[in-house]
Amino acid sequence: MALAGARVVLGVSGSIAAYKAAEVVRALGRAGAEVQPVMTAAATRFIPALTLSTLAGREALVELFPEGDRGAADPGAAAGAWTKHVELGLWADAVVVAPATAQTLASLAHGFCDSLLAAVVLSARCPVMVAPAMDHDMWLHPATQRNVERLRQDGVTVVEPASGPLASGLVGQGRLPEPDDLVAEIDRWLGEARARTGALAGTTVLVTAGPTREAVDPVRFLSNGSTGTMGFEIAAAAARRGAAVTLLAGPVALPTPPGVERVDVVTADDLLREALAHADADLVVAAAAVADYAPADPSDRKVAKTDGDLTLHLRRTPDVLAALGAQKRAGQTLVGFALETHDGEAHARAKLARKHLDWIALNAASTPGEGFGTGTNRLTLLAADGRRVEIPTASKRTVAEAFLDAVAP
Repeated sequence: MALAGARVVLGVSGSIAAYKAAEVVRALGRAGAEVQPVMTAAATRFIPALTLSTLAGREALVELFPEGDRGAADPGAAAGAWTKHVELGLWADAVVVAPATAQTLASLAHGFCDSLLAAVVLSARCPVMVAPAMDHDMWLHPATQRNVERLRQDGVTVVEPASGPLASGLVGQGRLPEPDDLVAEIDRWLGEARARTGALAGTTVLVTAGPTREAVDPVRFLSNGSTGTMGFEIAAAAARRGAAVTLLAGPVALPTPPGVERVDVVTADDLLREALAHADADLVVAAAAVADYAPADPSDRKVAKTDGDLTLHLRRTPDVLAALGAQKRAGQTLVGFALETHDGEAHARAKLARKHLDWIALNAASTPGEGFGTGTNRLTLLAADGRRVEIPTASKRTVAEAFLDAVAP
């Protein structure tokens, strides 16, 4: 079991379902985990901190600033009491918030550090899971669903509430799963997270992301709507798995993922030059949306508007992916992307063969939640050996993890 020897912070917030936290602590302990309960003040109205402290064998923590804590500068103060959230963020192998109320979901989704539990989650370097519990209508409210989706986009795993009788007397979705079921889900989730960690250690990965811009004049260009988010998430996921990652980034407004070496490019010619310079990577993921055509004779000064139409003469830009495929070495994995509006699979399979790819990731530009400018994505992965993997609609971070599970297990 993945929980054997694991250090788990169990966050408990103020829901009637907090009474189940006692059994969750016991079940985690039976699975071999070391459990540190962290409660919100509201949670203590439903279950005493002493109960969880006794079952966990560790003091259940509630206050961000414990009573009597005089600060680290005071030599008489309890050492590190006011920085406990930082210590726990480093200590934990997993943080699980169960039950997570609507208030707690909103706090975590927006980064409010209004409790010790929120501070621990913000400090955590480990995977985070939330198990919401609330009345049916509260769960379905658009604000709650927005917060849940934001958490998913941030990489937090959300356990869907169970359906059944609720404390309000209504029947519907909103129950915290039964403790044994929840702990089984935690064990599975933590096992998957651990399997990913270090899976690409010792390998090199090259990712291209974002659009290219092809100048018409000093202030205008041809481009497309790519934000680069999918490529950036793939680069970040590969770095989390221990790879040495180089990211060739078109002009996008995204921060560099931790542990990733970033090289900024603008034009397709820039991208080709840098891609060939880094082409020896073990895994190459060409997620950039390269402009297929560029003005043949860009002006060195702004083209003035006239009463007539403007005719642009375009040249074909270099085919970066084909160039990488033409020199692919033995043992290298080369993955391309195809964003199509019609006959998508036929076009993607033709591109897969023509450019000597190992995999191609197909997006449907006309499907909501896919492609450019969305927080989510859905991919159909087609392999040169005939394999097919469907990745359902999810946050781009989640899709990136599933993408690497398929192409670089």
